[in-house]
Amino acid sequence: MPGKSSKTSTRRETFSVKGEELLEKVKILIKEGNVRRVIIKDKSGKELIQFPLTIGVVGVAIAPVLAALGAIAALVAECTITVEREET
Repeated sequence: MPGKSSKTSTRRETFSVKGEELLEKVKILIKEGNVRRVIIKDKSGKELIQFPLTIGVVGVAIAPVLAALGAIAALVAECTITVEREET
């Protein structure tokens, strides 16, 4: 129908994870598909990394981010993952 726009909203979720669980949790979130942005913060709330996820980002395109997350996971004992999800 002309002039009709589809409204989308963004919802945020936050997860607390141990450093060794970080990479696996982010991989799971990526596979879910409706994630638009991921923000990783240390336990004091300082933002360590944030990255957008667009439709179709897989494999080689996400590999550098996963490598960076592996390094972060080795350095932090606890962190939080904030996920922005798009809802239609």
